[in-house]
Amino acid sequence: MAKSNSAFMKPMNISPELASVVGQGPMPRSEVVKKLWEYIKRNGLQDSANKRNINADEKLKKVFDGRATVNMFEMTKLVSKHLS
Repeated sequence: MAKSNSAFMKPMNISPELASVVGQGPMPRSEVVKKLWEYIKRNGLQDSANKRNINADEKLKKVFDGRATVNMFEMTKLVSKHLS
């Protein structure tokens, strides 16, 4: 049986900017990422030409340091700044 990564499942506090996208915390990092992707897909923010890129709306720009487009790998780093 695989051992779960307890650090990954630890509930984290969420910044107000991120909470406007994923909802109020605390919640585990995995749940934050899941809800973030739900938001991106629901609002059609994934770039149609390059699926690795996310085109931010006004709410996501606040999370992404004002950037209009980020790739999915940068997204994880930028979202980490909003978790404590």
